[in-house]
This record gives sequence, C-alpha cells and structure tokens, in this order.
Amino acid sequence: MSLRTLIVDDEPKARQVLREGLELIADIEVVGEAESGSAALEKIAAHQPNLVLLDLQMPVLGGLDVIRRLKRGPHVPAIVVVTAHDAFALEALEAGAVDYLLKPVGPARLAEAVARVRRVTGCEAIRTPADPLKTPDAGGSEPGSKKIVGRAGEEFFLLSTEEICALQADGAVVWILTANGKYQADQTLKVLQERLQGTSLQRVHRNAMVNLDRVRKISPLSSQRRLVTLTDGREFVASKRQARRVRQLLHPPRKLQLPLAAGPRPSGLSRSDCRPEEFEAGRRTV
Repeated sequence: MSLRTLIVDDEPKARQVLREGLELIADIEVVGEAESGSAALEKIAAHQPNLVLLDLQMPVLGGLDVIRRLKRGPHVPAIVVVTAHDAFALEALEAGAVDYLLKPVGPARLAEAVARVRRVTGCEAIRTPADPLKTPDAGGSEPGSKKIVGRAGEEFFLLSTEEICALQADGAVVWILTANGKYQADQTLKVLQERLQGTSLQRVHRNAMVNLDRVRKISPLSSQRRLVTLTDGREFVASKRQARRVRQLLHPPRKLQLPLAAGPRPSGLSRSDCRPEEFEAGRRTV
C-alpha cells in the first residue's frame, strides 16, 4: 500500500526538491503540497496522509505549532521535519517527529527517513493511521529521566538518560557515549549539566559526566585523583573531591542510631565514616 504523503514548506523550490526525491522512492503517493502551517492543517484534515514532510520556520503558524495542534486532533500522521536549522531538533523529536532532516536533503537521506516511517507506523505497509507523536513512555517515564539529542552523521536521535553511559568533551565537541555507540551533542557540557540536573548523570571532571547507575568501581590513581570505571569498562579520571561526591550519591551515609538507655556507644560506623582505598558499587574493599 502506498505511503500517502503531504509536503509542507513555504518555499516552492524546497517543495519541488522533496517531490523529486519522493519520485525516486517506491510506493509513495504525494497527495498534495502546502505553503503554510494553516494550509497544512486543512490538507491533513482533507487528505489524511500517513506522512507529512514538514518545514519548521514558516510565517504565522510554524511547523512546531502544526505538530502541537495535530496532537489534539483526530488524525495524527507521521511527521518528518525538514529544516535548514539544527537548533530545534530536541523540541521536534520530543514533540514526536519520527525524523529530523537538514536541508539540503539528499535522495539517500530522504529514502532513509521514509524507511524509518514505514517501520514506526506498521513495518513495510501502512494499514491504519499511526499515532507516532505520542511517545512510548508518555505519562509513564521514570522519575529523574530526561532526554537529549545526539547526532550521528546526518541523523538525529532522542536519547534518554537511562541509555547514556557518559558525556565526554573533546575540545569544542561533546560526545554522548552509549552501549550502542557514540553521538555528537548539540550543546556544551555546561549546558547539558544544567539540563540534566536531578538525573543519574553527574560531573566527575571538567570534561566528563558519568551515569551513576553504570559505575562499577572507583580506584585511587594518586592522592588527588581517582579512576571511575563503568560497567562497560570505560574509564574516567575524577578529582578526589568529585569522586567522593560520586560515592556519596551512590551510597548515602546512614545515620547512627543512638541508644535510648545509658550504655556503651555502638561500635558500628556509617559508610561516610569509612575511607576505603577502593570502592566498588554494591560493596567496599579496604
């Protein structure tokens, strides 16, 4: 079954480029074009496309406004954003866009986006109108979970804190490290640290943040430095102060319980009273 597609862009040349690219892809039916956000909403209601190629920056009613209004409507097609700017990737993907394409869009990248839409909305054929704008964890995301955008080549990915192992700055570039590979962040480490406050990602060095849920052990390197080892074997150098903070976050100190009646003072100590040479998540060794 053909993938019914609507092209939305205020520039005629941009619509023409997308239409010509779609002509090279099998089982695509272009049901129309729209030059504005309001026209897009009218044509979506009239034609009920499965896919909308949507520009973001349009006068009066922009692409993000279109997405928000669609989420309140009866028909929600798959949205692939096509824009000249990468600054809106996080907002667009969080809103539910299936993919985010940067102009100029090549035929191969467009075909890849269409293939992704087919997978998201029903494997190789579209049978019923999909609802991709409702994220899988809507209304039920884990407490303290946030998402950031990572870029791999020309593709943008929405990554949750649970799947991120660490963030590492390499000069002006910040890499998002996951079990499946690495992605380039679109923000500085300082900005990401502010955004990720309250999550399991914590700063251990001026150029690194690690996921506390993936810390395996902390070992001494010198009197002022510690080595933080993650469960996948990645290692990060941390200052003594930052390493102590990580230990405290992993295992908050227990309060000592004082006896109700007079008697000898308890001999047990809280974890904060111990100064182990090496700490392993879940236990400590001296």
